[in-house]
Amino acid sequence: MLQPTFADLLRPSRKAQQTAYDTLLIVGGALFVALLSQIRIQIGISPVPVTAQTLAVLLVGATLGSRRGSLAMLAYLAEGAMGLPVFAGGIATVGYRIGFVVAAFVVGWLAEHGWDRHPITTASAMLIGNTAIYLIGIPWLAALIGGDKALAMGLYPFIVGDTLKLVLAMILLPAGWRLAKSTHEER
Repeated sequence: MLQPTFADLLRPSRKAQQTAYDTLLIVGGALFVALLSQIRIQIGISPVPVTAQTLAVLLVGATLGSRRGSLAMLAYLAEGAMGLPVFAGGIATVGYRIGFVVAAFVVGWLAEHGWDRHPITTASAMLIGNTAIYLIGIPWLAALIGGDKALAMGLYPFIVGDTLKLVLAMILLPAGWRLAKSTHEER
């Protein structure tokens, strides 16, 4: 039987290498969302700012898959909970932030099942993810400002911008795959 060398003993196991790689992607995804959350425009009719966060959430979910994508969103929420200046701002956005976790999971799951391989299904997956954000964010906003105002202030002003961000996310997705060195078989 061949005895391991000292170098063999110092070499990390395949599982340790995968864990380090996954951690790097999760932290990178969280930082990417934090970075794009700083791109924000406060529109006068809504307490919710227009940001590039949803673009990042959709990309992170599609690129990293359901598990790593949702963990990246949880890491993003943890960054903000620790007081780091990663959020776009305002209590009204808490529901939307929770929706980010769900959206990343859903978009990631759909990508894992091949929805990211054709423009129509990619757009559909991202639209479903965006819808998940609104299904959680709007009721939260409604609890704060009233149901009659929630759609007018938390959905309608964002439809055009979210459509543009969805298209941009689709265009950037192949670059995300290359950056994460992720293939359909690896996820």
